[in-house]
Amino acid sequence: MLHDLFTPSVQHSLDLVGIFVFAISGALMAVRKNFDVFGMAVMAEVTAQGGGLLRDLIIGAVPPAAFSDLGYFSMPLVATVIVFFLHPHVERIQGAINVFDAAGLGLFCVTGTIKASEYGLSLTSSVVLGMATAAGGGVLRDILANEVPSLLRWDRDLYAVPALVGATLAAVFIAFDVLNGATIGVAVVTGFVLRLLAMRYHWRAPRAWNRRSSAAEEPS
Repeated sequence: MLHDLFTPSVQHSLDLVGIFVFAISGALMAVRKNFDVFGMAVMAEVTAQGGGLLRDLIIGAVPPAAFSDLGYFSMPLVATVIVFFLHPHVERIQGAINVFDAAGLGLFCVTGTIKASEYGLSLTSSVVLGMATAAGGGVLRDILANEVPSLLRWDRDLYAVPALVGATLAAVFIAFDVLNGATIGVAVVTGFVLRLLAMRYHWRAPRAWNRRSSAAEEPS
C-alpha cells in the first residue's frame, strides 16, 4: 500500500527523520544516566529501532529494515555523535525535540499499522503492532535505563493513546478501502496533534477507581 502511495525515496526520508528524532531521545537519556559513548550509541539504536524491529520480526519481514538498510543503522550513530558533543545545546531545545518526537509517533504508528496489514495480519493485530512500532523503542530505552517505562507511568503525559488513535484510524481506512495519501495524512496528523495536546495540557490516563494507596507519589 505504501509503495503505491509514496515513492521509495519519500518513504525512506520520512523513516530516517523519525529514526533520528527517536535516537536523539535515547542518546539524551544515556547522558542523563551518565553512560559512556558506547552506552549512548546502544540507547540511540534501541530507541530508534526497537519498535520497528519488533514489528518486523513478528510479521516475518526478515531481515528487518534495521539490518538491511545502512541508513537506518547509521542515523542513530549520527544522533549519538551530535548529542555526545552538543548535549547541553540539545537539552536547551528539548521542546522542539518533543515536537519532532510527536511527529515521529504519528508517522510510525500509521506506517507500522499499514505494514502489518500488508503482511496479512488482522486489523486489530495491525493496530497493536502499529502502536508497538511507535512506542516500543521508548519502552526498551527506559528498561535499559533501569526506569519504569514512561508508557506505564500515570505521571507522564499520554503517549500510547495518541499512537493507538492514529493506528486505529489507519486500520479503519484500510477496512473501508479508502487508504490514500490524504487519509494517511489524516491519521498521522491526528496522532501527532493528540500527542502535542497531551504535552500541552498534561493529559494523563486515569488510575484505578477509588484508589486509596498510601504510597508516596513519584515526582514528574
